[in-house]
Amino acid sequence: MNLQEICQQTVEVAKEAGAFIAQESAKFNRNAVEYKDVNNVVSYVDKETEKIIVNRLRVILPEAGFITEEGTADSSDLDGMNWIIDPLDGTANFIHGLPNYSVSLALARGKDVLVGVVYIVCSQEVFYATKGGGAFRNGQTINVSPNKHLGESLLATGFPYYKFDNQDKYLKILESLMQKTHGLRRMGSAAIDLAYTACGYFDGFYEYNLNSWDMAAGILLVTEAGGFASDFSGGDNHLFRGDVVVGSEVHAELLAEIQRYW
Repeated sequence: MNLQEICQQTVEVAKEAGAFIAQESAKFNRNAVEYKDVNNVVSYVDKETEKIIVNRLRVILPEAGFITEEGTADSSDLDGMNWIIDPLDGTANFIHGLPNYSVSLALARGKDVLVGVVYIVCSQEVFYATKGGGAFRNGQTINVSPNKHLGESLLATGFPYYKFDNQDKYLKILESLMQKTHGLRRMGSAAIDLAYTACGYFDGFYEYNLNSWDMAAGILLVTEAGGFASDFSGGDNHLFRGDVVVGSEVHAELLAEIQRYW
C-alpha cells in the first residue's frame, strides 16, 4: 500500500469537497438546518458533501470500509481498514456564516491512523500526513511548537454544547488553565484545532465528547509533526473513547492538569 500516493489522492478529494462547501456557503439558507440532538445541528451541505467524499474514496481504496458522521455509507468493523470522514467539521460556524470550518479525512487500520488530511475551506489551507512520513501544510513541513512549559502556552479546546454530564469537571479544568497559561481559544472545529497544534500555533489541545471523525486526521498531523497524543487517562484509546489531549512537550503537564479534576 502506497500511503504517499493515497494521501495525495485524498488531498484532492478534500479540496473537491471544500469547493462544494464554499459554493453552497454563498447561497445557504439557515432554514435548511436540521437537529440531530439538542444543539447538534446538520444541514444538506454536510450530507451531500459526505456523499461526494464517499464516492471518491471508494475508488481510491475499494476494500476499505467507512466510519462517517452523517451515516451516508454503511459502517464497518472498527478493527478493520476504514475511511474516517467528517465532511464539514464546524457546522455551527458554517450555518452562522463564521468562516472557520474544515473537511477531515483519515484512513485507519483499527485505531492506527495511516493517512490524515484536514482542509480548511475558507483559507484553502491543506494539512496532510502519512504514518512515518511527516506532516505538511500546503507542501511545507510543519512541526509542533518548541515550547516546553504550560505557563508559556496558548491552548485550544472545545466547549460542550450537548451531553453536559461532565460539565462541572470541564469548567474546573478551564478555570485552572485560564490562570496557568497565556490563554485558551475555541475555534469551533476540532480538526482545525488539531491542525493548528500540529503547525505550532497552539501548544496543546484537549476536548471530550468527540467522535473519531472529529480527530482522526488531526491526531496523525500532531504526532507526525513531533507532538504527543493520549486520552484523558493517559492511554492510547483516544480515537474511539471520545476524549483527547495533544500537544508539544507541554502535553505531559497539560494532561496532569486535566487529571487533577477528571
